[in-house]
Parts: sequence; C-alpha cells; structure tokens
Amino acid sequence: MALNKFTIAAVTVLYFSCITIVLKAQPKPTLQQLAWHDMEFYLFTHFGPNTFTNKEWGHGDEPEDIFNPTDFDPGQWCRIAKQAGAKGIIITAKHHDGFCLWPSKYSKHTVRESKWKNGKGDVLKELSTACKKYGLKFGIYISPWDRNHPDYGTEKYNDVFVNMMNELFINYGPIWELWWDGANGEGPNGKMQVYDWARYRETVKKLSPNTVVFSDVGPHIRWVGNENGIAGETNWNMLDTAGFTAGAGAPATEILNVGNMNGEAWIPAECDVSIRPGWFYHKEEDDKVKTPEQLFGLYLKSVGRGANLLLNVPPDRRGLIHEKDSAVLIGFKKLRDKNFKHNLIKDARVLIISADSIKDKNLVNDNNIGTFAEISDYQKEFISIQFKNMTRLNCIVLNEKIKDGQNVQKFYIQLKNSYKTQRYVFSTIGRERIITFPVIDADELSIHFVEGKKKIKITEVELYRLNEKLVEK
Repeated sequence: MALNKFTIAAVTVLYFSCITIVLKAQPKPTLQQLAWHDMEFYLFTHFGPNTFTNKEWGHGDEPEDIFNPTDFDPGQWCRIAKQAGAKGIIITAKHHDGFCLWPSKYSKHTVRESKWKNGKGDVLKELSTACKKYGLKFGIYISPWDRNHPDYGTEKYNDVFVNMMNELFINYGPIWELWWDGANGEGPNGKMQVYDWARYRETVKKLSPNTVVFSDVGPHIRWVGNENGIAGETNWNMLDTAGFTAGAGAPATEILNVGNMNGEAWIPAECDVSIRPGWFYHKEEDDKVKTPEQLFGLYLKSVGRGANLLLNVPPDRRGLIHEKDSAVLIGFKKLRDKNFKHNLIKDARVLIISADSIKDKNLVNDNNIGTFAEISDYQKEFISIQFKNMTRLNCIVLNEKIKDGQNVQKFYIQLKNSYKTQRYVFSTIGRERIITFPVIDADELSIHFVEGKKKIKITEVELYRLNEKLVEK
C-alpha cells in the first residue's frame, strides 16, 4: 500500500522522537561535574563536640563549652593536605548533634556559646581563608538532622535549615562541594523532620549554581554505597533517580556502587572512607591509622575505578591533624609519586589497527587530555602499543573522554611476548581506569573494545611497573 503524506509525516515524527530518546539516554557531565572529576582526591574533616566527648554521634545535649581546641590551626590542615596531594577539604560544619562550627544566627548551639576564643571563634571562616591561601577547594558537610534545635520536627525547621545554608554560601563561599548527610532521626522534642529537599536544592542552585551537591542520590554526586572507599569494578557515572529522594528510599547500595549503564542522569560516585576506624578523633585509635600501602590500595579501587576519593582525616583535640595521620598521608603521596613516575608508553609506538589500515596515532600518549584517539568500529579496530625492547609492566591506566559521555561497556587488554599471550577482560573505563595484573615481560600490549554505546574516545593511555607488594595478586 502506498504511503500518503499523512503517514509519511507520522513516520517522520516517530523517527525523530526515537532519536530524541536515544540522545536523552546519553547524559553528559556539566562543566562543574567535569571539574569535580579532575579533583580525584581530597580530605574530609570530622570536627566538633564529638572530638571532645569521644563519641561518633552526639546527642545534641553536649554543653557548648566542651568544644575548646587548644591549638586550632587550619593552616596546618591545609599544608598537610597540599603535601599529600589532596586538592580540597570538606568540613563537618554541622553534624547530627546540631552544633554549628560557625556563629549561626539561627541556633543557640554554636561556637559563639562556647568558651573557645571567648565565643569569638569561627572555624569555617578560618578554614575557608586557609584553603584560599593554599590553593585548595573548600567544601562543607551539613547534616539536616539536628538533635538540639527546638524547631526540629516542625515545618519551621525547614526555614532554619535554608537560612543556615544562606549563611554558609554568603559568608564562606565559594563552596565547591556541599555534602548532604541524609540521616533522619528524632530531635529533642521526639519528632522527626520531613525534609524539604526540593527547596534545599533550589536554595543551592540560586545561591551558588557552580556548587556540586553530594547525597546518596545526588543531584550531582552520589554515594558509592559503602564507607570503605571502594567503587565497583564496573562503575557507570549514570544513575536512575526517579522515585528516590536524598536520605530516604535511595537505590540499593549495590546499584549505588556500580551505577546504571543507561541511567537518566550523570551522577558519578564519591568514595568516602576514614583514615582511622572512626570518623571523629579518638586517642585510642592513634595506633590504628591506615598505612600508606592501604591508602594506595584504596586509591586503586576508587580513583582507579573512575570515582573520587574522599579521605577523612579528623583533627584531634588540639585542633591539629595528628602526627601519625600526617606521616601516613605524606607516605601515601610518596608511594603515588614513585610508582607513577615513569610512564613506559613513552618508549613505545602507538598504532590504531583495523582490518584494512594501520594508523600511526600518538594522541593517547601526548600527555594532553584534550586530544584523543577515536575508535569508530570498535569491534574491528584496536589500539596496539609496540615496545622497542621487552618491557616489564603490571599496570595500565586508561582515560575516556567523558565530556562526550561514558561509552565503553566491555574491553580487554592483551599482552604478548615470544612465549605467551595473556588476556584480561574488563567493563567500564570512565574518567580514569587503573588496571593492575601480574607482572609480565611484553613486547606488545593491545586494547580491544568488545561492547560500547557510541564512538569510543580514549584520551590517554599510560603504562607502569608498580611495586609488586602494592598490587593484589
């Protein structure tokens, strides 16, 4: 039967509607999220009354005078963060106990009521100033749960929380990341709060549109689903959030850990973990600080799987980062510097090989994430790295051009020498993928893409021989 003009028009509309659906299924990061991805590693600082009561979760009835650091020096925090290679600091401005580390007009449970600096102290002001001085990004954690405020559990408290955020952005900005803890329990009146998340989000958007917001479901950064600092071996930067709200009814932790391959929104994972067993400082944990080697392992399983690493380093009762924590952080930096110092790909030839052509392309080893090698027919084309001499290695680092989305679904690397061929299969790449394997002498390494969404764009490939003791067998 011949098609009339109305049928043709209907088919045309359907065709372009399908294209629109496909495009919507390919979310991309905003400029703010791209900048967040580049942060890679930064510090968390849990600090407040719990530091002095030896608690993890305060009850909100702690006397304000208990907060009294004797040698508070945020400049020391920033110097150590800088030496450790961290790019920012996020501080617990208000934890669940409701104590504000700034003299908020909307609470009577703040540094203003403490004897620290005769009530004239302001932790946020001093830290934000120190971050600017040392070139670090400044972030704030603020828990909506408040076990002290008398208005908690009523609609009036939503006004209080919004007013507090106004204070934070107006007086201490720019705030690079805002960290929302979704915990929700009873307040001093025995009531629980109905959080107005939509209003909270609009407040941040209005006051500071460049701020990225973290919660278990975003809107910009998601929780990785555990507090061990480990992202999924498969890690999609996308997540489906329909029907979910921060702090209530979030996707299963297994989903948060790996994301959704065809998720509706770009919401990458952040891996939070503490350098100590607890989140706040406890003297009895001074001998339980993670080792540099343990932090290196966590780096491989967070940043090395396309996520960011948020490492908690709690200041002690002096208001300083403890000497043992500091030594570990510097040791961690030395391990990274030493093991990722010599990129073995610089001594190799990089080719893109297909069935009918060989392209001499060095865009993946030009140390420029702005350039890339494009694999159009990924089932026929592959990247070949050919060494001039037999080369011993056990690590490959891959970077995908996530500015155009995340497309690699499945790939494998193949290592060859005259004696054997070894193959390892993996799933996602994302911002960065650090892959380790048993050390091998190879004269060629190739990267083959098995499944993908669209054209695959690889910006950088790096090869290393890591200390074998740092690599899991």
